[in-house]
Amino acid sequence: MVALRLIPCLDVARGRVVKGVNFVGLRDAGDPVELACRYSRAGADELVFLDIAASHEGRGTLIDMVRRTAESVTIPFTVGGGISTVEGITELLRAGADKVSLNSSAVRRPELVREGADQFGCQCIVVAIDARRRDAGGWDVYVKGGRENTGLDVVEWAQRVADHGAGEILLTSMDGDGTQAGYDLALTRAVADAVPIPVIASGGAGCLDHIAEALDVGPEGGHASAALLASLLHDGVLTVEQIKQDLLSRGLTIRP
Repeated sequence: MVALRLIPCLDVARGRVVKGVNFVGLRDAGDPVELACRYSRAGADELVFLDIAASHEGRGTLIDMVRRTAESVTIPFTVGGGISTVEGITELLRAGADKVSLNSSAVRRPELVREGADQFGCQCIVVAIDARRRDAGGWDVYVKGGRENTGLDVVEWAQRVADHGAGEILLTSMDGDGTQAGYDLALTRAVADAVPIPVIASGGAGCLDHIAEALDVGPEGGHASAALLASLLHDGVLTVEQIKQDLLSRGLTIRP
């Protein structure tokens, strides 16, 4: 069985890690490379950097930060934000990123997912999906840092990018983001059950039970392959070690 993963997420704006609630009210959470080193030493399985303002501001991802991170950490890391071309993917991978995350650009031009997968392999291409629950049921896909509703159905879009060659989906509940009220298990389960690739649960972790629930394969679990964490770790509420010990005690397959 493939081991489950714990992945700290570093949302970066203007060169600093930030954290908010429901994608707004951002506060400073530290230096991205310093935090990356801390989580690498602590036993995190991977890292994710999201340059959350890049698409909205119409610029590329911070290459220097990627290089400095690659020189400093010993675990794989994914970088997203403002990547709109195969050349942009190439630049980030050459700078030291192990994977790239596509979001707004994938919606704008889905062929980019296939082009990236064909050139670099599916394992290098992550598609990030920011989802918000509809009043009538289901979820819509949002882009540009959660500012724009595309009208796309989340589950259908996930299936489409998987067909295009995405190796993984980073699925964020905008309703749960930063609330620490728990992952949207129905959302995560719906996507995970609809695609043949791993799904990373994101948005809402507030305690050990929430993380275990997202990774649970039972009928009420999230069926995710990995849990993305931000505030819980940045604020020192929990450590990677504490979370892994708890998951191991529940019989879940995770690297100690």
